[in-house]
Amino acid sequence: MYDIIFRRARLACGDLTDVAITAGKIAALGQLDKVHASRELDLGGNLYLSAGWIDSHTHCYPRSPIYQDEPDKVGVESGVTTVIDAGSTGADDVDDFQALTAHCQTRVHALLNISRIGLLRQNELANRADIDPALAQAAIRRHPDFIVGIKARMSGSVVGENGLDPLRIAKQIQRDNGNLPLMVHVGNTPPDLDELVALLGDGDLLTHCYNGKPNRILTPAGELRHSVRSAMTRGLLMDVGHGGASFSFEVAEQAIQAGVLPDTISSDIYCKNRIKGPVYSLAHVMSKFLAIGLPLERVISCVTDRAADALRLRGKGRLTLGADADLTLFELAHQPRLFADTEAQHRSGDHQLMPVAALVAGKLTLTQHGESHHVFRL
Repeated sequence: MYDIIFRRARLACGDLTDVAITAGKIAALGQLDKVHASRELDLGGNLYLSAGWIDSHTHCYPRSPIYQDEPDKVGVESGVTTVIDAGSTGADDVDDFQALTAHCQTRVHALLNISRIGLLRQNELANRADIDPALAQAAIRRHPDFIVGIKARMSGSVVGENGLDPLRIAKQIQRDNGNLPLMVHVGNTPPDLDELVALLGDGDLLTHCYNGKPNRILTPAGELRHSVRSAMTRGLLMDVGHGGASFSFEVAEQAIQAGVLPDTISSDIYCKNRIKGPVYSLAHVMSKFLAIGLPLERVISCVTDRAADALRLRGKGRLTLGADADLTLFELAHQPRLFADTEAQHRSGDHQLMPVAALVAGKLTLTQHGESHHVFRL
């Protein structure tokens, strides 16, 4: 007797399967005709099921003075089982953030801002005194399960006169702490992207990878910069980090055509761009990639196994026996829509991903879309 069985769930590849859950873990997969559970939900081959979606770049520290949100609003209420806050907190306030997450249904992790003050102000890396490797290391040691990496925002408006120095310090913090994942924000110069990626390689994540600013991954001729291609051969990963000013359809289309596919699709969501757009939700950002031709399997992979691998999240991202029972149930709805990027450009799409429920460690949370779904009226 299992706790829950989802029957006739459709996978992103199109296959159907049953999934059984016991004690917060995936206990059985396949055609489970002769077994039963305390609760059985027949998805009828119409609802999709995947490993729980992971949003690799959010801003959900509720007490942040600049970019704040509630983890469960961008998490389980939107079909996302794990959210990664990308640098809202530094060594000074990560303790408070970690304590707040104890009350969340969503799994929450942090990329520690290399500035001790986090996003207390927009130029958190302009004062060299705020970048304290010893304090960062102490915070990482206090919260080894909560802090899964570090974050450096390398825009001219953030680093001020410090140029590449914050990134060099970030790499040292990374080396001193078990080579934690490092996410690097690219924006306006200085420093130039060529200089940034020269310092990056194996497992580092370049976020805002399809931004439309002059300091982008493509040359004026629309070709991938040699420096970026070289860094990718060293293992640099591409993170979308859509946000309110960092996603261009044109750049994404040209880059994908050149073979530069996203490794992780993330939202860079916070309350303003969630409510007013153009982000709205991780599902909405994922739907934009369907609209420009990325296959469903790749889109789902970018928020499941690829995201789990990039951030070293054990037991997440895959439908395998013994993995955490973190699942996302969703519809691929035929709902034509005009999607907007952050450059006032639009693309038409025929389908939208509509999450209906998130399961975290076996506990089911319905989205607003899922509350009226007939499957759950049992």
